[in-house]
Amino acid sequence: METDCTHHDSAAPEAEPGETAPKSAPTPLPHGTRLLHIGPHKTGTTSIQSALFAAKDAMAGHGVDFPAHSRHPMEAALAVCARPGMMGDARPTERHWQRLVDAVHATGRRTSVVSSEFFADAPDDEAIARIVDDLGRRQGQGRGQERVHVLVTLRPLARIMPSQWQQYVQNGLRMGYEDWLEHMLRKAPYEKPNPSFWRRHRHDRLVERWVRVVGAENVTVVVVDDRDRDGLMRTFESLLGLPDGLLVPVPDTANRSLTLAETEMLRNLNREFRGNGLPDEVYSRMVRGGAVMHMKNACRPAPDDARIITPRWALEAAAGIGAEMAGRIAAMGVRVLGDPALLSVVPSVASAEETGPPRIDPEVAAHALYGALAVAAATPAHPHASVRSVHQTPSRELVRVLGHRVLKRLKRA
Repeated sequence: METDCTHHDSAAPEAEPGETAPKSAPTPLPHGTRLLHIGPHKTGTTSIQSALFAAKDAMAGHGVDFPAHSRHPMEAALAVCARPGMMGDARPTERHWQRLVDAVHATGRRTSVVSSEFFADAPDDEAIARIVDDLGRRQGQGRGQERVHVLVTLRPLARIMPSQWQQYVQNGLRMGYEDWLEHMLRKAPYEKPNPSFWRRHRHDRLVERWVRVVGAENVTVVVVDDRDRDGLMRTFESLLGLPDGLLVPVPDTANRSLTLAETEMLRNLNREFRGNGLPDEVYSRMVRGGAVMHMKNACRPAPDDARIITPRWALEAAAGIGAEMAGRIAAMGVRVLGDPALLSVVPSVASAEETGPPRIDPEVAAHALYGALAVAAATPAHPHASVRSVHQTPSRELVRVLGHRVLKRLKRA
């Protein structure tokens, strides 16, 4: 596991860097390359996956295939990495992985691209080797003739931490943000409550694991610049040999981050959920797939909503780790696109006092409640259920029945 995460060797620069400098387009990868984008999480993965999927027909006309059957082949990546998936979801199977492998092989000698941030969760060198081998590792024999080229996208930890925390809350986490930061940055061995965080976001070790298997010449690292909104799209176009402007952002309200108030509401719901022993399947269906999804789709955050504020000490610790990671990655011999100095910047942020306390809008709460009720109402009741008391009724069925009754009353009103 990770050593002291707060240790760093170089001082982190203050404030935001200046204007972005003009960049030359990276050299395209050889024709026939299978570009494997492994994330990690919160580095622009959803936006690029959506753009690639939307442009798959146009890309095919330029000799580039997007073989996945959906925007994000999450189940395939989870299966090959032996990961269970989100809380309450069905565990992916080998069938999901084989379907993606078959689709990749069907592209023949054409260039293709596969993207999932869950590939970053590959547990060891053996799993990484299997991923690369199954996707069609070599055109010929020997080093330097690899078909699979690994792409890693990076953002500063200061940008990743609040997004990753609220994502963990959407998967059942009950810990508050500052307490979570204390555990991730100050409490060795830095693996509770979320051991996956440093597995994904100790980026130098992530790159190192894949370099051990495929070689530095077959890895490209892209440092994402949040000020250049379309920069990642242009980078993918250049690497794949696509015309400029072919990849465009696709609006996706379901992928937006939660506000602080929304996250705190969900975190408190998580406490109640765990405290009452409800099954994980109910959480997946009614909370994440119902309440949260409907809330995201129906509600647009207001400009004055309280934001998730990272304290200064955590920003400085993250910048120090970023500087250390950037130095180690540079020494590995991989191709680095973008400015590695961005990984060690201490951003200027507002204080919690400036943004005000988190307050949930009644409309937002209503949409969340309706989302849960709508899922409950759409779940068919057991046709042959016998009459039982409330105490004899399983929790998941009780929630379904109560939700259906409430919804009927709302409709009558």
